[in-house]
Amino acid sequence: MKKTTQQPGFWTYLVIALSIVIGVLSANLKAEPTHFQVQVVGQGQPVLMIPGLMSDSRTWQPLQAELAASYQLHLITLAGFAGNAPVNGPLLPKVREQLQAYILSENLQQPAIIGHSLGAFVAFDLASHQPQLIGPVIAIDGLPYLAPVFTRSNQTQVRDMQAQASAIRSQYQQMSAQQLAAMAQHGLGIQASSQPHQQLVLEMASTSDPASVGQALYELLTTDLRQQISAIQSPVLLLGASGAITGDKERQQIEQLYRQQLAELPQARLAFHPQSRHFMTLDQPEWVAHHILTALKEASQ
Repeated sequence: MKKTTQQPGFWTYLVIALSIVIGVLSANLKAEPTHFQVQVVGQGQPVLMIPGLMSDSRTWQPLQAELAASYQLHLITLAGFAGNAPVNGPLLPKVREQLQAYILSENLQQPAIIGHSLGAFVAFDLASHQPQLIGPVIAIDGLPYLAPVFTRSNQTQVRDMQAQASAIRSQYQQMSAQQLAAMAQHGLGIQASSQPHQQLVLEMASTSDPASVGQALYELLTTDLRQQISAIQSPVLLLGASGAITGDKERQQIEQLYRQQLAELPQARLAFHPQSRHFMTLDQPEWVAHHILTALKEASQ
C-alpha cells in the first residue's frame, strides 16, 4: 500500500504562526529591563528604602543595623545610579510601576516607604497612585515637586520649567563621567558635613550614568505631585535639612516652602534639623533614626 502524507492545512499554519507571535511577545515582555535592584535585610514589618539621585543603599548604612533589628528592610538601588546599569527611556514612572509590582509579588502588607531626596519623590508618587497599598511615608529632604527648591517659589509650575528641564537633560546626555564627577565635587559641601561622608557621596556620583541623571532631573522638574498627594491616606513625615543655608531669613523661607508643598496633606508632619546637610542619614543618623522609629511605631498602633 502506498503511504500518503497529508499536507498541513490553513488552520495548522495559523496555529503555528500564532504560536510564534505569542512566543515573541512573551519574550519581549520578559525582556523589559529592571529599573531597580533590591537587597532584603532584617525581620519584621516591611520597609522599602529608596535612595536619592546618584546614590545607592550606602545612604542608609548608619541607620541600617538599628532599623533591621525591628523591621524587614528592602534596600532599593535604582538603575543608572552608583554603578548600576542604566536603562533607556523614562526612569521614575517605571520605578513606580515596578515597585508596585514588587510589593504585590512579594505580598508585602502596606509597607512603609522611606525615601531620600529623589527617593522621597518616588515615595510620594507611589503612595499617591496606590494609597491602599502603601503604609507610612517618610520623606528625607525630598519633596512632591523639586523645582520650587531652585526658584524659591511654590508658584512655580511645570510649564515654567519645561524648556530648562529639556536643556538640563540634553546637557547631561552629552556629559562624560569625568564631567559628572567634577560637578558633584563642586557641590559636596551642600551634601554632607564630614570629609568621609563627602567622599562617599562623590564615589556614588562618580560611578553614576550621566544620561540617567539627566533623565531623572528632567522627570523631577516636569512632574508636579503637589495636588496628587491629597490621595495619600497613610501618615506622612517630612524631614528637612537646613544646615547648608546661611541666614535665618533664608532658612525660614525654605521651611515655609516645605510646608507649602504639604498643603494638600494637613495631617503630614514636618521636622527640620538646622545643622544637617542634604544627606541627613549620614550627617545626623541618630536624629533621623529617632524620627523614623517613632513614626513607624505610631503608625502601627
